[in-house]
Amino acid sequence: MRRFAFLAAALAMASPAHAEIDRAAAARSLAEAADLCGGGKALWKVSLCGPMLIADPQTRQVVANRAGPGLTRDGEVFAGTLPADIPIANTAVDWNGTRWIMVMDGALGGDAFDRAALMMHESWHRAQVRLGFPMLSPDIPYLATTMGRSMVRLEWRALATALTAEDETLRLRAIADALAFRQFRRWTETGAESERQLEMNEGLAEYTGQRMSGRPDVEAHVAAILARMEKGDSFSRSFAYGTGPAYGLLLDRYAPHWRDRLKASDDLGVLLERALGAKRLGGHVDITAAETRYGGEAIFDEEHTLQVTREQAQATWKAALVDGPVLRLPFSKMNFSFDPNQVFPMPGLGTVYPSARISDAWGVLDVGGGGALIDSGFGGVSVAAPQAGTTSGRGWRLELAPGWRMVAGARPGDMTVEKAAPGP
Repeated sequence: MRRFAFLAAALAMASPAHAEIDRAAAARSLAEAADLCGGGKALWKVSLCGPMLIADPQTRQVVANRAGPGLTRDGEVFAGTLPADIPIANTAVDWNGTRWIMVMDGALGGDAFDRAALMMHESWHRAQVRLGFPMLSPDIPYLATTMGRSMVRLEWRALATALTAEDETLRLRAIADALAFRQFRRWTETGAESERQLEMNEGLAEYTGQRMSGRPDVEAHVAAILARMEKGDSFSRSFAYGTGPAYGLLLDRYAPHWRDRLKASDDLGVLLERALGAKRLGGHVDITAAETRYGGEAIFDEEHTLQVTREQAQATWKAALVDGPVLRLPFSKMNFSFDPNQVFPMPGLGTVYPSARISDAWGVLDVGGGGALIDSGFGGVSVAAPQAGTTSGRGWRLELAPGWRMVAGARPGDMTVEKAAPGP
């Protein structure tokens, strides 16, 4: 089964000089999670408590809240090293038959509210399948276009206004505007179902994290997150981290029991629209007037300029990962972790992950800026071909599993891997 892990910060290549995890700090974080996770019953009618790992992606050291394979007790916690084939990320991961909550050590800085939100976000991921929400995380290429990005930014601005407005009339108009931008984008582009799926995965997880963080000004905080997200390089995998908590908090205000009947097939925007009704939302929204209210002209100008940069980047990635010689690694039981703020869709070709850690039967591929292209059907990954006789290239390194070797690929200069035939 393919498993996806999403990082809150970019991955880095391994560094043996990296310091050990501060076990006292890790123990405090695990204790904070233990105090919070039972509150999941109030939101989802189940506790979000479970086995939790705090992991260092560079040394692969882990500190855990319970015993596990190769973990030894150290006071109130357990410590050890994670096997190379287990991706390290902020995620939920299966390890030796147990479903673990995993949080990266470096992501636990900042204040207690941020730590709580992250740990409860990942705790929800561990429980989500049991709650009836599959882990679906599709690529959404049109969110890398000028129109797609512009309409998402307008929706975010309207949602931020709705979350912070003290006047009810202004709040309702902002909600109507947000829904109008959302509907217009999904009407003019293809991929509305992919948006919905990602929102019901990462969006619900982030809503849960923010709600359970204990932050007293959570609505204003989410509004500030939406403003920061506008500056992101990529929305294709990250947009739901903003819309999910925004719509969830607004549903808490206008339909407090919305989670009780929530299904994986639902759409958060549709639920909010139904909860308020057409009369309260004021009927038809003039999309042109709404764009003006949120600085639409400036947004479109900025995105047109950025499109030139994106086209240049696409040409560079295509030259390196499609036209030029590549090493292609096929998938059979792939796991990978990556930064959702970096992904670069290449329509018709797949998606580029500038940084990632990918494992499969053939071993572990670490990509630290050199870029890896995963094809549209998730059949395999390509990196720029290595120099002869090596298993590394510019910005990537491959650790082959025992019994595997590199061989010539389909085109001159291409490489691939195969399992060596057993000896006599």
